[in-house]
Amino acid sequence: MRTIVIGGGIAGPAMALALRRIGHEVTVYEAYEVPPEEVGAHLGLAVNGLRALEKLGLLREAQAAGYPVERMRFYTPGGHLLGDAPRLRRETDSMRSVALRRGQLVAILRRAALDAGARIVTGERLVNAAESADSVVAEFASGLRDTAELLVGADGIWSTVRGLIDSSAPRAEYAGLYGVAGIARMTGLETGVWNLTYARSGAFVHTTIDENTQWWAAQIADPVKPNLRGVDDAEWLRRITELFPEAMPRAVIGAATEIVASGYLNVCDTVRTWHSGRMVLVGDAAHPVGVGHGASVSIEDALELAAALSGAPSVPAALRTYDTARRPRIDKLLKHGHNARETKRPGAVKRQIDQAKMRVLLPFFDRAQGYLYDYEPPSLPAVGASRSGAR
Repeated sequence: MRTIVIGGGIAGPAMALALRRIGHEVTVYEAYEVPPEEVGAHLGLAVNGLRALEKLGLLREAQAAGYPVERMRFYTPGGHLLGDAPRLRRETDSMRSVALRRGQLVAILRRAALDAGARIVTGERLVNAAESADSVVAEFASGLRDTAELLVGADGIWSTVRGLIDSSAPRAEYAGLYGVAGIARMTGLETGVWNLTYARSGAFVHTTIDENTQWWAAQIADPVKPNLRGVDDAEWLRRITELFPEAMPRAVIGAATEIVASGYLNVCDTVRTWHSGRMVLVGDAAHPVGVGHGASVSIEDALELAAALSGAPSVPAALRTYDTARRPRIDKLLKHGHNARETKRPGAVKRQIDQAKMRVLLPFFDRAQGYLYDYEPPSLPAVGASRSGAR
């Protein structure tokens, strides 16, 4: 079967690799020509995402590219510990979550997809797609047209494919938060711990990845969408210093050596329609869950869709199977993401209430959030094994 994948971030190459495992001929189209290593800041891979990468044969490579993160700790603006919990895993799980640069993960996935026989074409932006009973034709801004039996929209929160599947689908909107991420150099901090300070202006996160390096991110609440263009590193550091006068954020920002990314945090109302007859959404195009789970869930999607396609009698039947299998988990993740974002909005009274909740709930972390990490991905046929796929 021939499949077109729109989007070359995390979800797209993961999808291409999974589809090659079940024998599809795959072409990935990515709108931007920027090398993947140069895009984005750092992210966390939860153990469920790592198990999904293991199914694709990429676990050790991802672990080698990043840094294990053992714990996560939450602090009041005054630096008092609210609680401590395992980072993106259950307490009893022997696997550890990993922090790594987004660009490194994209590069790993693209290289594996290419090695598996997929094509990746950059600089081509999808503008339209038309379906028939047995095929879908993709049209690009350059005038290029391509035909396949399936089109997968892995084109992120601003998905074009989402609107082609359902013209009434929700569009992404500014979430009232924007973020700035950077690198700092300090010694004497405990490695392998993700730390979040609930601050006056939002939330400040820092992770010490080795003896003298911190990856940090400031998430700033602002109801009015600010202009982030043309702000240099020195100006960002001046602004962040003013916005986060709390002791630990101030210390980390004071040791900052570079800004690696800035951008808006966006949200999208629940996407009710994930697929048509021969087009389907994965990753943030279908469900931008955010809060440390976006990459992991995108890789899960790739395995689930490939598994559905390998076992269904037709493409439409496979897409229905995928939708039914994924909805319950995604609905829970979307609710979790919404609740996590709300705790980062400022306000003295709200901050006190949220901190009180954290003190009560963190001791029951496994019971409250363990389901996020219990996911077991489906297995796909081994490379070179006989395959069957939906037509």
